[in-house]
Amino acid sequence: MKCLILAGGFATRLYPLTENKAKALLEFRGKPVITHVVDRVPLNVAILVSTNKKFEADFLKWRQTLGRPVEMCIEAAQTDTEKKGAVGAIDYWIKSKNITEDLVIIAGDNYFEFDLSDLIVKYNGRNPIIAAYDVGDKDKACEIGKACQLGLVILEKNRIVRFDEKPQEATSSILATGIYILPPRIFPLLSQYCREGKRDNLGNFIAYLLDKEEVHAHVFTGTWIDIGDEIKKGNLAV
Repeated sequence: MKCLILAGGFATRLYPLTENKAKALLEFRGKPVITHVVDRVPLNVAILVSTNKKFEADFLKWRQTLGRPVEMCIEAAQTDTEKKGAVGAIDYWIKSKNITEDLVIIAGDNYFEFDLSDLIVKYNGRNPIIAAYDVGDKDKACEIGKACQLGLVILEKNRIVRFDEKPQEATSSILATGIYILPPRIFPLLSQYCREGKRDNLGNFIAYLLDKEEVHAHVFTGTWIDIGDEIKKGNLAV
């Protein structure tokens, strides 16, 4: 099993805060957000971090602060319009690094305190699985009068029967967190999805998968924060 942490975006909606600093490198609770992510990955899982050329030097410097090896995967992108997109980056690095193992994918701007090993234990080795977070009331899933900024899932037991990526109104109280495990047998579908020109949003890829595969979810408890969303709302100081 390998883990690919996605940190290749330019976070333009948070400018000027992220104009010259990657969102994943913003400090939160005493260290960069992405360091909190790395700290949650089991030691027996190899980590790759996908980022862009603009912030390459910053990430290489950050890597020196870690107590474990991390392989940097650098896109050539210098601007938001040049980036591969989340799904495109996953597909690109799977092929470039010849990844044939189960792949844990984590958005690098996540802050979470649940044990990632719990998600890995729930993974059956065949069906894609996502980590989900239940806010308890669907009215809390979106700001009143505004479209949701995150994906929402509807479950039957542990199976996802519907995935709404950033819907105009709340359809569920259960949020997708940007933490996934994909089995290698799904990789060809990922490539097919990219060939259709849909390269940016991982939530939309999960919705696409539902017509072809059984996708599971593990709903966890504890603290979870989407850093960018909370900064944008003014609820978080970094």
